[in-house]
This record gives sequence, structure tokens and C-alpha cells, in this order.
Amino acid sequence: MSEPSIFEKSRPGRGSDYLPDSDVPPVSAEQMIPKGSLRQKPPQLPEISEIDLMRHFTRLSQKNYGIDTGFYPLGSCTMKYNPKINEEIAKLTGFARIHPLQPEQQVQGALKLLFELEKALCEISGMAGVSLQPSAGAQGELAGMLIARAHHIASGSRRKKVIIPDSAHGTNPASAALAGFSVQVVRSNSEGTIDLGDLRKVVDRETAALMLTNPNTLGLFEREILAIAQIVHEVGALLYLDGANLNALLGLTRPGDMGFDIVHFNLHKTFSTPHGGGGPGAGPVGVREKLLPYLPEPRVVEKEGRYLWGKSSPNSIGRLHSFYGNFGILVRAFTYIRAHGAQGLSRISRNAILSANYLKKQLGAFYPVAYDRPCMHEFVLTVKKFREKEIHAWDIAKRLIDYGIYPPTVNFPLIVQEALMIETPESESKESLDSFITAMRAIRREIDEDPESVREAPQSGPVGRLDEVQAAKKLDVRYSGPS
Repeated sequence: MSEPSIFEKSRPGRGSDYLPDSDVPPVSAEQMIPKGSLRQKPPQLPEISEIDLMRHFTRLSQKNYGIDTGFYPLGSCTMKYNPKINEEIAKLTGFARIHPLQPEQQVQGALKLLFELEKALCEISGMAGVSLQPSAGAQGELAGMLIARAHHIASGSRRKKVIIPDSAHGTNPASAALAGFSVQVVRSNSEGTIDLGDLRKVVDRETAALMLTNPNTLGLFEREILAIAQIVHEVGALLYLDGANLNALLGLTRPGDMGFDIVHFNLHKTFSTPHGGGGPGAGPVGVREKLLPYLPEPRVVEKEGRYLWGKSSPNSIGRLHSFYGNFGILVRAFTYIRAHGAQGLSRISRNAILSANYLKKQLGAFYPVAYDRPCMHEFVLTVKKFREKEIHAWDIAKRLIDYGIYPPTVNFPLIVQEALMIETPESESKESLDSFITAMRAIRREIDEDPESVREAPQSGPVGRLDEVQAAKKLDVRYSGPS
């Protein structure tokens, strides 16, 4: 059933205002707001009763796709199940009803949580210290690059470039550029990992850092990581880990043990906090001992059994976020870590790796795998051979909607043509994976027998195929009435 917009449901005079008239003497708007800032016309808001409003948004929510209703094979942006205990803890009065400007003595529990979360992330990553302030993975990347710049300047070296693999996330070059660096690409080899020969060619005394995702965006572990670290460190550069894929390493190995100097964490991915639609997120950044003075501040310190905001370091890159970051997300991530413990975190990564390799083996029987070797938590299919039938990666992704499965990431990483990136969180059962395999096998048959059904997908949703290019180029989110 088609659901009209809330403006189409609006009727003059309707509303949900049940309050009696105020007996407080009225204050004119001009007494409270400067005349130049007052609207000349009232806003065009919908007029609708409460019950119609509730039904409208409930029906819209039922048309939406969510992790509580189905499977996400969502590639580099894992949508794993968010345990409800996380939500219950985040709603506790001592966390949900405090204010960041309250005196330290009134929020000791919250400060202790932040302190212990930092310690946990240090243990997980092998870093010496962590700032919880960055509010997204990309901001964590920016913090890491600003730390690298501050370190080199303090060392008397204004290094100019950052090296990034050709398979990197797009935020990597953006973060490096925002920090004032130029970007140089290092190629991948035939196995999908960094080409050591090319790395040796591009690394020099002008290199500030190598930004590396490990496992990389192909889901492959960089087997030569110790050699990579040595090459980078020999010229005085820093090794930075894009922690987007940290959920494949938990309890198995630590970035610090591989030689990384800076790490950012995507708490909203690895540690199951809700994300999507631009936020909320959390992207803490961790560093080795020599880089501690440059971390964003303030950070919580413990002194004589009390928790306090630490004094500023004169070399800190400064504040990146109002107050201290997305506290509610930090509470959820801390709950997830404590609920699982060391052995549970290790199980998370092992399950994610096992699930990905199971899917790769099954799907590889009827879709080519871009780099067919044991993977970590994700792998990449390439469907370029179906171009002769005018079928592209996005067609297969859209067709999955008709099978009740959310589309995976397509056409990334850029070094794989017609890429379908498949990543399954550790929370999915074998039955869920098998249902995905069944759907992908059915679509493969359709490509041969009924390609038009794939090209025209989705056919069962509230809307059909959208013109995504037009939507990106001509963004219009203002309602102007029915056409």
C-alpha cells in the first residue's frame, strides 16, 4: 500500500495540542528575539493528529530495512546485530541524564567508564594511549594524520606526503589531504596485497606515513606486514592502521605487535554500536608511547582513586569534538567489550573469518572470486564476465532486495571491476548464510535464463530502480507538494 507523504495527510486545523491555554502573561516575540531574526511567514508545517502521525511513521518503518529484520552482507560497512543489553546500559540514569559540564565529583562512574574503555582499547590494539574524542572513523583518520604532522614538525622535519594503497578506503586520501599532505599511491601485487618493490620505490625521507588497512579492503591479511613496517620505519615515517577491519583481528593479533604507530577504531563497527545515516559514530585514535603528547585532549586520568580530566599537553593537536565525543556510543562499546571478555572477542573474529570463508567457498562455485585465497572477514567477487549480458554488479545487488536481503557494497575496492564485496558479521547463523547463498544462486540462474528480471530489479519494494546519479547530482530534500 502506498503511503502518502505527511504533507499530503495534513488537514487545516488538525493537531495534537491538548494543553489548556497558558495563564502566564504573554511575551511578544520581539522582546525575546531580534526583529531581524523573526520569520515573516509561519513555517509550512503539516497539521496532523497524533494517531495519524503514529500510523504514518510506523508504516514507513515497516517499509524500511533494518538489522532486526534481515541479513546485511554489507561489505566494508558491517551492520552487525546491536545487543539490546547495550541499549539498556546506555539508558541508565547515571549515563543518560548527566551533562558534560557537571563537576567531576558528580560523574565519577562515567569518567571511570571512559578511563577503563581507553585501557581496554590499548590492550586490544597494543597502543600506549587512546583518545576517545573523535566522533567517527574519518575523524579518527584525520586525528591520526594531524598527530603524524605534529610529530614530524616537533622532530624538525616537515614531511610532505602520505602513501596510500590503491585498494584503500576513500577517506584515507581525504584525511591525508585535510592534514596538509600530498598523496602518493602504492600498487597492489597479483595477490591483492602491497607490492613491496613498489613500496620501496615510493618511500623516502619526504614520507610522513603509510596509511594501511589490515586486513585490507579485499579481506586479505598483509602477510608481509613486518617487512612493510621495517621499510616505513627505516626512513623515519609512521605506520598508520585504518581500523575499519579490526573485527577480524580481535584477540588474534594486535596492530602494535605488527609495527603500527597509530590506530583508529570504528567503535560503531567493531563493537556493535548502532550506525548508519551519517551517525552516530565513534572513532577513537590510539598511539605508541612516543606519540602520546600529541593525542587530542582532554583525556581522563586516575589520581588517588578519583577520575579527573587530565591537564593539557602543550603538544596536543587539540580538541576535535565539543565536550568529549559521542558518550552514548562509548557506553555501548564498553558494554560490548565487557560482556564478551577476552575469549569472547577472540570468538567474534574467529566466527567472522569462518563465515566469510564458508561464503567464499560456496559463492565461488558460481561467481568468480577476485583474489581466491583464504580471506579474513570479507572477500570480493567480480561479476565483470556478465557485462556481455548487460548485467552489472549493482543489478545483482538490487535484485537481492527482491529476495529480502540487503544489497552488499558494489564497485569497491576500485582495483576490482564489477566488484561485489561480501562481509558477514559474526552474529549471523549458518542458516542465514545459507539463505543468502540460495538467493545468490537463484540470481545466477536468472542471469542466464531471465536477465531482464535482474536488470529491472527491485520489483517488490515500495519503489523501483532509482536514478542514483541524478539523485546525487541534483539533491533536493525539500517538499514542494504533489506533482
